[in-house]
Amino acid sequence: MTTPAPTEPGPRAARPHAARPRAVCAAVLCPSTAGLPGPRPSGVREVVRYNWPMYAAGALTVAAGRVLARRLPGPAAALARTAAATAAGYLALSTLATWCVYDRSELHRYDWLPELLPEGPGDHLVVSTGLDEASRPLAARHPEARGRLADLYDPALTASGSIRRARRHAPPAPGGIPARPDALPAATGALDTVFAVFAAHELRRPADRTALFAEAARALRPGGTLLLVEHLRDAANTAVYGPGAWHFLPRGTWLRHAAEAGLHRAAERRIAGLVTVFAFRKPAS
Repeated sequence: MTTPAPTEPGPRAARPHAARPRAVCAAVLCPSTAGLPGPRPSGVREVVRYNWPMYAAGALTVAAGRVLARRLPGPAAALARTAAATAAGYLALSTLATWCVYDRSELHRYDWLPELLPEGPGDHLVVSTGLDEASRPLAARHPEARGRLADLYDPALTASGSIRRARRHAPPAPGGIPARPDALPAATGALDTVFAVFAAHELRRPADRTALFAEAARALRPGGTLLLVEHLRDAANTAVYGPGAWHFLPRGTWLRHAAEAGLHRAAERRIAGLVTVFAFRKPAS
């Protein structure tokens, strides 16, 4: 779930406590995740830690632009000032947005889950590509449901530096089952739900994502659900994360993968304006 920082800018700042940013988020978002059981899920601090080179590049752009603006003549100085201001704007906006989504919204609480899975997750499989933050809150919210973790982490498939840093900082919990996109650890028709929470976009090769969706469809019982949680490469995420939004995939890509696997879009929900949850259902017969 390693949200990429914008290439020039980057989210993040120290965890704010001031009333003003809190009020900005409260106008559109849901309560704090502070009471979530177990270790705290990733928030703005972790996103910066995992993506620090991109944040550093954004800060460097700001500093370099300001220095050049003082030394260059006329139009060149104006261009340098514009570059610095743009990078600074993205740094501030993306930091606030990341805090709102990951620290203040309902995202990690899974308050949105009953709307999409009224009967609960049942027998389910959580798919991780390096950082699993879904298993623990799901187990806390649905202790009666049986769940397993499929760990797809493979440096050859998930080559992003942010995933490697996240893996070092938050190693997988015991019990995860090593797996591949084309070989999930589940019998055919055995699962009620497959969860892919900020995981599938880390499979950068389309063939690997196609294989994952096909495997999810195979493992789901008739009427079962693939629950996909992702940022999208769309206007909202681009406005906030700038060039970093190109690490996400367009909505049409996910709809195409689902259709190729024989899954239909049963529901779609937006969280905090920047995260999209898809419920892709396997036909009942």
